[in-house]
Amino acid sequence: MTIEVLNILSLPSLATSSSSLSISESHGRPYKCRHASSSSPAAQFTNKFSCSGYGRMWIQCQSYRYRMGGSSSNSRCKQGKVCSALPRVTADVSTIQDLFEFICSGPLLEKMGLTEKDISDSIDKWLQYGLLLCRLFQLNDWFLSVPQKIRIYHYYVPVFIWCENQIAKHKASFKEEDDVPPLVIGFSAPQGCGKTTLVFALANLFEVTGRKTATISIDDFYLTAEDQAKLREKHPGNSLLELRGNAGSHDLSLSIETLTALTKMSKEGMKMKLPRYNKSAYSGKGDRADPSTWPEAEGPLTVGDFFL
Repeated sequence: MTIEVLNILSLPSLATSSSSLSISESHGRPYKCRHASSSSPAAQFTNKFSCSGYGRMWIQCQSYRYRMGGSSSNSRCKQGKVCSALPRVTADVSTIQDLFEFICSGPLLEKMGLTEKDISDSIDKWLQYGLLLCRLFQLNDWFLSVPQKIRIYHYYVPVFIWCENQIAKHKASFKEEDDVPPLVIGFSAPQGCGKTTLVFALANLFEVTGRKTATISIDDFYLTAEDQAKLREKHPGNSLLELRGNAGSHDLSLSIETLTALTKMSKEGMKMKLPRYNKSAYSGKGDRADPSTWPEAEGPLTVGDFFL
């Protein structure tokens, strides 16, 4: 069984700054747009994008490219080039250069082995994944707050790209004619750090990119209410075993059995149920959910997400 584990503890709050340039819209309203100079790293990949790329509007003026949001209309920039789909209201928007620098300031890049060149070469994917996550969490991708940008571009997207790299390495270790077993990726972090939300985001990105996944949590393997009661009776006076949560309150046999079965889901048509736990049962004491409600995974799986 191959398991890759990523341990994420905390992320600092970072901000960006940039210069401004005005572009006039056909109704006479000014736009404050941050621009990228031709000597900047962004100049190396601005030509990758079209005005309709991934739902964002990138406006080309000589060597510059500007992102606009809002309702569509026609406009003419100072250099005389007609640009479509501009907003009808005044907006303060970020350019690809701002986003590139913001991504490069992320705290996880070095740990994941990503360089500025890696980001430059794949910036179109960063934009695509960022937009998909904004839609998933119902965020306004034109006006992300700094905490929202951190969550998307310092956390979710780089972790997803790291996962994609691990999958590629995993596949490369097998011969072309072999059945490649799913890669199990584990996420470990303190309680309340956002593991569940992270894996939810990753599962959606995997779905969009055509990869079949299965997601399970260590919480899904708590003992049943009956077995927890037996454990409590066996250790009277031990407050650590009164309720679920601590070591000893998990069904280790079920967890090993489930993970082992997931690693064999490499063929079309293979199916298995994924255990789930109902924390609201018995007035919050919890119990294993009815197996009829467990989600079903179908092979061939590419990756299994397991968070601790």
